[in-house]
Amino acid sequence: MYQSPLNGSKREIDGVMRIYYDGYWIKYYEPPRDSPAARRQLIQALTHRLFSHVEPGINIPGSRLKEARAAYEAETDTERKRVNGAMLAGALFNRAADIFNSLVDLQAAGVEIPPDHALMRECGHCLIEALELGKMVRHRGGDEGIDELWGEPFKAFSMPIEAFYASRYLKIAMTMHDIDRITSAMKTTFAGSQQIVGLDARLDELNIAAKSKCETLGSDPELFTIWPRYVVASEHVRNIEPNLPPAYEAIDVHEAVEGARLLRDGTDLIGFIVRARVPMPKSTREYLDRCQQFRRTYIEPQLVSKCSTSSTEPR
Repeated sequence: MYQSPLNGSKREIDGVMRIYYDGYWIKYYEPPRDSPAARRQLIQALTHRLFSHVEPGINIPGSRLKEARAAYEAETDTERKRVNGAMLAGALFNRAADIFNSLVDLQAAGVEIPPDHALMRECGHCLIEALELGKMVRHRGGDEGIDELWGEPFKAFSMPIEAFYASRYLKIAMTMHDIDRITSAMKTTFAGSQQIVGLDARLDELNIAAKSKCETLGSDPELFTIWPRYVVASEHVRNIEPNLPPAYEAIDVHEAVEGARLLRDGTDLIGFIVRARVPMPKSTREYLDRCQQFRRTYIEPQLVSKCSTSSTEPR
């Protein structure tokens, strides 16, 4: 009887070393040697990564934390207060990153930093508050925030680098699972459609390219092959033109417009997930609900009508 490998198992597959997590063999990268310099570089990269994926205007320096808090507390308009809350989250995150960098400098100088150090506690408080306010922060695409990204610098400081990398592989496996869910839902949604045809092969191409991009670091030379493949696969799905029937009605036009929009939005969602390399559960759940609603509204009635017509034809 087949038994799944244990999480963390490594195996060379087609000449590439891979590591297994939750059903996926992910491309493996040897973690850097654990050192203060490596931690600083990792924390800086994680900070840059966070602000690259959230709405603009919230990357407030930690030195302006008091100003950001005062503005947030003074604002009374609900919509503007959300933006002020996002800016305060950014300032708190940067204050935590500033403390991390200072602690790394102290460690490099040979100073022992115990877990209960006052700066560690301050750092934790900043990140906890930033995580809570981070619920107000929107993704750069205008939807949910990405909660997963807010706590990663703290993990990078507080756990061995090898353990941090292991946690990232787990997140990548979860991300790949969501890519599978989205592409599968897109296939199911348009199965039997008379307007959107030839989709399955394009979605298979997008699925493979997206998961390959998700597992590949930006410093990997293979990126110059993988990224173009992913971009082209995305365009092939986005650019499918619905085939309107010769004598079309209003419902057919609605199906074409909504179907094209659903394809674009699904491709964009996969792109957001792939670039962030973390799941986006709220956006994914809402998109899957939209897929089901589209199929119930447009595809299933056609299939029922077709079956009814076939059953009443003279034999």
